[in-house]
Amino acid sequence: MTKGMDTRNNILEAGLEMASQFGLEDVTIGNLAKTMDMSKSGIFGHFQSKENLQIMIIDYAVQQFTETVVIPSLKIERGIPRIKAMVEKWIEWGNSLKGGCIFVSASAEFSDRPGPVRDALLAYQTSWLDSLAKLADSAMTAGDFKPNVDTKQFAFELYSLLLGFHYYHRMLKDEKIQEKEEKALDRLIKNYT
Repeated sequence: MTKGMDTRNNILEAGLEMASQFGLEDVTIGNLAKTMDMSKSGIFGHFQSKENLQIMIIDYAVQQFTETVVIPSLKIERGIPRIKAMVEKWIEWGNSLKGGCIFVSASAEFSDRPGPVRDALLAYQTSWLDSLAKLADSAMTAGDFKPNVDTKQFAFELYSLLLGFHYYHRMLKDEKIQEKEEKALDRLIKNYT
């Protein structure tokens, strides 16, 4: 990796943390320059605009999410064990960021704002829902789920559970959220077995 790529990745890492804590909209070239102790022109040289910076932060977050959540989960036995591993690793990943999952916060920020940033988020979210549906498909193939389940419904219910976990954990500071999440996940899975 070149020095320029190292610098860019360090900027994106700082941008991801900043976006997690304060929102993607608050990640500006100026704010990031202060955080990184760099010049604005140094940051600008890597991204050319705030919008490009935001999209590249999303892309970087997707890469990090894929490496720390998706790929390790796919190494787990398919079916219910893989579903539980994916949920566990998603929660761990969200907790590793000071402000929680950037995809949750950024989706709330940009849901009603048309443009390339929203388009990037929408593409990722659509892909993620497809991945969750494939988990259900894999569970059917493994014999853990009954045949012919509605995989899109499962994806909706599982993602809704994950979003609820994020809200209860981050906003409500529910001390028993881990226990509630485990019970809810077990009930959800039982509906499909």
